[in-house]
Amino acid sequence: MVSRTIPVDPFDLVIFGGTGDLARRKILPSLYRRYVAGQMPPDSRVIGAARTEATSEEYRDQIRSAMEEFLSPAKRDAASVEDFLRHVHYVQIDATGDTGWDDLKTLVRQDRINAFYFSVAPSLFGAIAERLHDRGIANAESRIVVEKPFGKDLETARKLNATLATYFTEQQIYRIDHYLGKETVQNLMAIRFANILFEPLWKTEYIDHVQITVAETVGVDGRGAYYDTSGAMRDMVQNHLMQLLCLIAMEPPYHFDPDAVRDEKLKVIRALEPVRPEDIVRGQYLAGGGKQGYREDAENPDSRTESYIALKAGIANWRWKNTPFYLRTGKRLRARTSEIAVFFRRPPHSIFDDPEGGRENVLVIRLQPNEGINLKVMIKEPGPGGMRLTQVPLDMSFAQALGPDGSDIPDAYERLVMDVIRGNQTLFMRGDEVEAAWAWADPIIQGWEARGDRPHSYEPATSGPEDALMLLHRDGRRWREIKE
Repeated sequence: MVSRTIPVDPFDLVIFGGTGDLARRKILPSLYRRYVAGQMPPDSRVIGAARTEATSEEYRDQIRSAMEEFLSPAKRDAASVEDFLRHVHYVQIDATGDTGWDDLKTLVRQDRINAFYFSVAPSLFGAIAERLHDRGIANAESRIVVEKPFGKDLETARKLNATLATYFTEQQIYRIDHYLGKETVQNLMAIRFANILFEPLWKTEYIDHVQITVAETVGVDGRGAYYDTSGAMRDMVQNHLMQLLCLIAMEPPYHFDPDAVRDEKLKVIRALEPVRPEDIVRGQYLAGGGKQGYREDAENPDSRTESYIALKAGIANWRWKNTPFYLRTGKRLRARTSEIAVFFRRPPHSIFDDPEGGRENVLVIRLQPNEGINLKVMIKEPGPGGMRLTQVPLDMSFAQALGPDGSDIPDAYERLVMDVIRGNQTLFMRGDEVEAAWAWADPIIQGWEARGDRPHSYEPATSGPEDALMLLHRDGRRWREIKE
């Protein structure tokens, strides 16, 4: 299947932190892919900006190497890479000083869409926003893109929002969460709101519980010092998992419109009930498999920061009362996988003399790897010998459905960067949404800090701490197995 592309107007995209890992690994390869797809007009430009001293040609050499490193041969070819690089420029710039800003102003054209990607530490957001505004580089139609973390608590999030609001309107600010750019996440809205099959059942009368899992096999190698000030709750639950929960639980918006969608997500966050201490399990991975444990990676032998967290959340509204949402995420686990599993209630009465006659249906939305959707249903086991039931999956892999190698599925950053250029904020977080998420998360974090709780240890290549199993066992439920 050939993906349909929607053209965009000519643009200049400036990437602050253009020599950094995110730019090399994700942003620039994504722009190249959109260029190949015909979504980058011929006179558009990509401008890298960083403190590193380099010419535009030297910067293009760096990007050429990044394409070879981070894009498979099936997704690139030498000729198109060279064509793309003709649109790439570079400016040496000091985010907190005067160097390079006059050069950038000369390079950025005012007669087209201008977007500025802040692929830098949040401490630099204010300085860059101020200079873009005061030096007349940005205008009333410009867009800025900011990466997480959006603060580390409610107070810092409010300050960050206030700083950006000094120079840009809310309609100009795009807070990016790459999870929302995944094809499967967006298909979650299509499944719910474009199919009469599911929406009538999408409530507590028919859904027993929901599990959201984001498991990683890697540790915090190389970023332990940062991670130890953050932890899994701030790094993953407050943003990524929160967004997935909102898309599962939100009411139908009146239209597929940016503010309509975000209004409904905000209602979900504000309806979240406080999480009890007994409904939280935190963990730290131990050494194993020839790798260090968390405390060694963090270089903090007395660290109380979690590399794993599981919690039980409830939503105080008519649709979801008495349907728990179980969230878990962790590092150095058995497999790399991200999924949402919706467990429907068992039939109220089974007519079959079969121990599996009452097994629930499960809708599984796989975010990574192998994006797709799986619905487990009960059927009769083939063959004679009576009515024996078995559970089978109705499985759709996006790679199989949309292309022989999945190459037609855009990366999340491909979609999100193009949405910035189009001015579509549907898949980006609004300021009040970020603040509401911190208002829910802050008391949870403050609670375990006040109690002096220590994370439970867990072996690498497992599903996490044993206590996390009890979080569901005591409710008569079980986690889905973490596996590829």
